[in-house]
Amino acid sequence: MFGKLKELLTGAGPAADDAGDLRLAVAALLIEAGTMDERFEDKERSMILALLKQRFQIDGSELDELMAAAQKRSEASEQYYPLTDLICKRMSGPERVEVIEMLWSVAYADGELDAYEDSLIRQVAALLQVSDRDRAYARQRAIAASSKTAEG
Repeated sequence: MFGKLKELLTGAGPAADDAGDLRLAVAALLIEAGTMDERFEDKERSMILALLKQRFQIDGSELDELMAAAQKRSEASEQYYPLTDLICKRMSGPERVEVIEMLWSVAYADGELDAYEDSLIRQVAALLQVSDRDRAYARQRAIAASSKTAEG
């Protein structure tokens, strides 16, 4: 009881949970993009791992735990609003555009864009309050990065 009161007064506990919740929300959306075409290929999984590692500066067992929790979260619900609402509350506009770029990167990881992946990203962008223009630029950056990776 005193521990919870201390966390409430100092703000120590919830901040850590907020960061974990934010990571989980982003990871779950990335997994949604990876599984939207009903195939979750190694290329998509590798892309998600690389994006999460880069964005949140995590690796090893922490990254594995996040992926496992995100897969469970993704399988448990088809609602995006709780995820996107949390992201809207915790991330700035440019950071939300980065999330859309990450989604495009996952969608293009297997070399082709499925109509369901495109639809998901449009829906999530709207929920994240990312403009059509910013979504299009994020897509272009993801395609450019994808082609650089394929060349090198």
